[in-house]
Amino acid sequence: MIQVRGGNKGWNEGHVVVAPDKFKGSLTAPEVAAHLAAGLRQARPDIPVVTVPVADGGDGTVDAMVAAGYAGLQTAVTGPIGNRVVASFAMKGESAVIELAEASGLRRLPDQPTPATALAATSAGTGDLIRTAVLGGARRVVLGLGGSACTDGGAGMLTALGARLLDADGRVLPPGGAALQRLESIDLTGLMRVPVVVASDVDNPLLGERGAAAVYGPQKGAGTAEVAELERGLARFAEVARRELGHDVADRPGAGAAGGVGFAALAFLGANIRPGIEIILEQVDFDATLAGARLVLTGEGSLDEQTLHGKAPIGVARAAAKAEVPVLAVSGRRLIEPSELRPYGIEDAYALTDIEPDPEVCMSNAGDLLEQLATRIAADHLDRELSR
Repeated sequence: MIQVRGGNKGWNEGHVVVAPDKFKGSLTAPEVAAHLAAGLRQARPDIPVVTVPVADGGDGTVDAMVAAGYAGLQTAVTGPIGNRVVASFAMKGESAVIELAEASGLRRLPDQPTPATALAATSAGTGDLIRTAVLGGARRVVLGLGGSACTDGGAGMLTALGARLLDADGRVLPPGGAALQRLESIDLTGLMRVPVVVASDVDNPLLGERGAAAVYGPQKGAGTAEVAELERGLARFAEVARRELGHDVADRPGAGAAGGVGFAALAFLGANIRPGIEIILEQVDFDATLAGARLVLTGEGSLDEQTLHGKAPIGVARAAAKAEVPVLAVSGRRLIEPSELRPYGIEDAYALTDIEPDPEVCMSNAGDLLEQLATRIAADHLDRELSR
C-alpha cells in the first residue's frame, strides 16, 4: 500500500492526473480520459485535472501518443494479406511511435482470419511504417507489438526495410510464415537500420510449445496442420538467421511476440524489448505530470488477472508510487477484488458494472457511465483527507 509522505500531500492538495488505457471495443484511451475528467470537473470544478491517456504498446498506442502531443501521421501500407490499408503512426522530433496492429493487425484483415490467411499473412506493412518514419526524419523508433495477424517471424517487416529472403534458386520468397520453410539465404545489403525499442509484455520465445505459432497461431486462423507448418517456417528462419548473423535470439523472451516480429527486431535491428507501459510513460514524461499531484486515476476495460501482469494500470501505479501519489482504478468490469490490487499500489477500484449491471449497456453507454463513476469517485476521495 502507498504511504504518502514528503512533498506530495495525498488527496488534499494539487491536481488530479487521469491516465487510463482504452476500454477495448468501447472507447479509446483519450475518450476514457475525457469522460473521467468531465465527471471530476463537474463534481469538483475547483480541482485541476490533467489527462494523460496511456497504452501498453498494443492497440491504441498511437492514439495515446497523439493525445500527448505527438503529431499523428498517416500513410498507405501493405496490409496483412497484401491489401492496401491506411495506417497511422506518431512522431515528435526524431522519435516515432509505431503500432504493429495499425498495419499488420487482425483488424486489418478484410474478413475473419482463416487457415489460408494464417499461412500467408505478412508484417510488411509494419516495415512500411518504419521506413516512412525514418525517411521522415525519425532516428529512434518505438515499436508496439500486439494484435498481429501474421506469423512470419517479422520476415515481411524486413523485406519492406530492404532485406531479401531467398530460396535455393535465389528467388525472393512470397509473403507469409509458411513460405519460410523454403528459405535458403538472407541478403541484408539493402536493409535500412534504425535504433528500435520494442514495447511488449509478451515473454514467449519464437519456437516450441510457448512459441509464436503454437500459442498465437490459432487466434489468427491456424488449425493444427497450419500451426505445424508455421512452426517449421519459423524454425527454418531461425536456423538461417543464426548462420547468417552468427548469433541466436530465438529463445530470448519476447522473440515470439506478434508472430515472431519480436525475433526479427531483436536479431536484425538490434532492438531491446521492454514493458510497453514503461516506454509509453517515458515518452509522455509522466514523472513530470505527477509532480505536485494529489491523485492518479487509471484503468482499462477489464480489471482482471491479466492486469496484474504488468498491464497499463499497474505500470501507472508503479510510477505514481515512486512519486508518493495515491492511485485509484476504473474499468468497465472488475473480475478481481480491490484487495488484490493494493499490493500493486492501487488503493481502490471502481467499475461501470457497479452502477449498471448489464455489460451491453456498459459497452454502449460507457462515456456517460464513466462520468457518473467519476462523480462518485470525487465524493468518495476528493472531499476527505488521506489519513495514514
